[in-house]
Amino acid sequence: MTGSAGKVDLDRREVLAKLASAVFAGLVAPAVLGESAAPAEAATPPELPVLPPPQPEEDPLIRMMRDLQRALQKPVEQRRWVMVIDLRKCVGCHACTISCVVENKLPPGVVYRPVLEEELGTYPHVVRRFIPRPCMQCDRPPCVPVCPVNATWKRPDGIVVIDYEQCIGCRYCITACPYGARTFDFGDRYTEGTPRAQSFLLGKEGAAVHETIPMFEYGQPRPRRDESSPIGNTRKCHFCLHRIERGLLPQCVVTCIGRATFFGDANDPESLVAELIARPNVMRLKEELGTEPKVYYLL
Repeated sequence: MTGSAGKVDLDRREVLAKLASAVFAGLVAPAVLGESAAPAEAATPPELPVLPPPQPEEDPLIRMMRDLQRALQKPVEQRRWVMVIDLRKCVGCHACTISCVVENKLPPGVVYRPVLEEELGTYPHVVRRFIPRPCMQCDRPPCVPVCPVNATWKRPDGIVVIDYEQCIGCRYCITACPYGARTFDFGDRYTEGTPRAQSFLLGKEGAAVHETIPMFEYGQPRPRRDESSPIGNTRKCHFCLHRIERGLLPQCVVTCIGRATFFGDANDPESLVAELIARPNVMRLKEELGTEPKVYYLL
């Protein structure tokens, strides 16, 4: 393609390439956790890719990046992060689950974003539906008041976080969550019990590297060591808070091959997510419980 249209396509590819290859630069933990002791001020936006001019039918990733940049200019308490998942587009590929494991260096048994399966109808008219289930980031989270040491709380922007240093591993919050969105890190390893001599085993080398790279949840590098957090702690999805604070979309959003997952600031009427949650075909899981989840589904 040539001319101005070709330039726009090139810019779009460059932006998406930067989005996919951006390397996380660490932030101080208090700023990411949003501790109540610190004033809730808007973080200084990092160096972000220059986006092309808005187009009538631009890639939703670019529009969401633009929405994200606009939201980061506001004080934290004026943002309301939400996620929208279009169940009509989800094909059950589990790419979001895998990318989340890689992004957060999750060990065996710890999954932040499983994809549930549901069958509807009766033979021969049967339909299978896939339902990604991250943490709902509830406005009224049942997991928060049951914690005996106040290790989990809701930030001003609505994201529910966990202080790994404060968590004592009692798992009360796991029991309290009606969505099963919290898991426990027992310290398991992918390479545990694998004979060293059998280096030819498929995936062993990659798993070993995966377990030695520090994860950056909540903006703090944490090498995986025995008897060190987050081993022995409850863990959960946090909308890739460490990426959001750097102007990047959650990893599950950029990895979705069907463009079925959307993220943004619901307090921004111009954002894509604000448009989507205003549609009549939107629903939330277990709304009758009054938890006010911040993950919406399009049917």
